[in-house]
Amino acid sequence: MDDLERELRDLAAWLEPAGSPDVTARVRARLAEPAPRRRWRYRVAAALAVLLVVALPPGRAALADAVAGLLRFAGVVVDTSSTPPPPDGAPSPLPGQRPVALVEAQRQVRFPIRVPARLGAPERVLVADPDDAGGHRVASLLWRGGALRLDAFDGALDPVFHKQAAGADVTFTQVRGDFAIWVGGPHALAYVDRGGTVRVATARLSAATLIWQHAGVSYRLEGDLGRDEAIGIAGSLG
Repeated sequence: MDDLERELRDLAAWLEPAGSPDVTARVRARLAEPAPRRRWRYRVAAALAVLLVVALPPGRAALADAVAGLLRFAGVVVDTSSTPPPPDGAPSPLPGQRPVALVEAQRQVRFPIRVPARLGAPERVLVADPDDAGGHRVASLLWRGGALRLDAFDGALDPVFHKQAAGADVTFTQVRGDFAIWVGGPHALAYVDRGGTVRVATARLSAATLIWQHAGVSYRLEGDLGRDEAIGIAGSLG
């Protein structure tokens, strides 16, 4: 229980209980259910998970899955409960991916594309996963020959990127006051399409990644970066 209590205290800074529904009675009722003594820890963990899911605001609520080794935030799932093998071969492109000019990319997505001032104009721009009306779900900006990548997508969508980050340095941090997740080590990364299907063919081994959300848009900054450098780049988005 010491580890669980410590994790919950760390999450307390992100709780915004104002306006949240009263779940005290629900949690107490679950705790009061009779159960064999050996299973009480699991009962408490489940009840606390329910409390967190309801009390946390949108975009942070799924962080309650951390109790089970699963972190969800800003359209990204970080799975710390398993150790996947590295992907075999070169990944296929994201569905419908194509290169475009930056000004054209802005016309192809339904959210503002912001460029980090610390990096300047991107070397390449990609859009991917179009809908029937031609609006693309993902915009990717690339620098350093593609070794540094910023993905942007609508943060209101279901999980877009799936990370299996067992053993990696997964920590909570901030970008200009917005909640963020730092994955400090390589991890397997696959794409979840509009229908919720995990596209394993796109899986690749991803570098250290910073994940955050701002003004309804979710971001992934990936490359050979330290955490402080990544946060500085993220904070310079125009």
